[in-house]
Amino acid sequence: MIPIVETEELGRNFGPRAALSGVNLAVREGEMFGLLGPNGGGKTTLFRILSTLLAPTAGRARVGGHDVVREPMEVRHHLGVVFQSPALDPQLTVAENLRCAGRLYGLHGADLAERARAAADALGVSDRREDRVHTLSGGLQRRVEIAKSLLPRPRVLLLDEPSTGLDPAARAGLRAVLAGLRRESGVTIVLTTHLLDEAEACDRVAILHRGRLVACESPGALRDRVGREVAVVAGRDPAALAARVRDSFGWPAAVRDGKVRVEVPAGPDHAGRLVAALAGAADAVTVGRPTLEDVFLELTGEPLRGEDER
Repeated sequence: MIPIVETEELGRNFGPRAALSGVNLAVREGEMFGLLGPNGGGKTTLFRILSTLLAPTAGRARVGGHDVVREPMEVRHHLGVVFQSPALDPQLTVAENLRCAGRLYGLHGADLAERARAAADALGVSDRREDRVHTLSGGLQRRVEIAKSLLPRPRVLLLDEPSTGLDPAARAGLRAVLAGLRRESGVTIVLTTHLLDEAEACDRVAILHRGRLVACESPGALRDRVGREVAVVAGRDPAALAARVRDSFGWPAAVRDGKVRVEVPAGPDHAGRLVAALAGAADAVTVGRPTLEDVFLELTGEPLRGEDER
């Protein structure tokens, strides 16, 4: 089966800096596909290339079988795009925003009215159609943004950091809406994110680091790469706790966000030994499977943070 979105040795330079280098991806139709990485990793550059806003300096990218450089208009016919920055008129109602967007797509009359109604239904904002956008919560405004992008009935929905600025409850609500949208319409969703819960909801995740693709698998397969448990230790003196773990066991232990992260090797009751050794010194010890953040650290040697991306 031909991928709905694919890149071959894709690269993009900004002067001497390589924002993307040799990226090869193949997104299956109907998939929810995540591009995970810190700001500066190359996610937004790839997003801009796929949405035909930026030409690559090497390689090629195709959407729906059409080349983003040679056939940009054909590519756009397949796309719905939601940018990170808001693109709603806050003084207009939800219905007015949808009508304005539809007319920009060349829609009108009964066809536009039906598509706007269906999009509002799909995103769960039908009951707010007559409300002005500035009265909506951030999560509802994001839903209206996505509803706009569905008006041309795209095969591929590109979302750039869709949960930016949303609280955890709103993020969870948006994820549920996107899952339902994909289930009902079969649309392919490609999103950029640096949020672990958002990446965990994807079928597959491509990890980008300094413009290069370092892994592309399901979240479960990526976690399995770490091959060990991870313990998080809380206490009054994290640096001393980390040193104690390294001295006692020789295991990697580092202070992150005021807590100690310990890589516990596979073996009989290693986690139990750690808990026993820290009794009285630690306030809490939590042991669990590695997260995608642990995977990123394992693959790149750096935490999932970075400078602002161009």
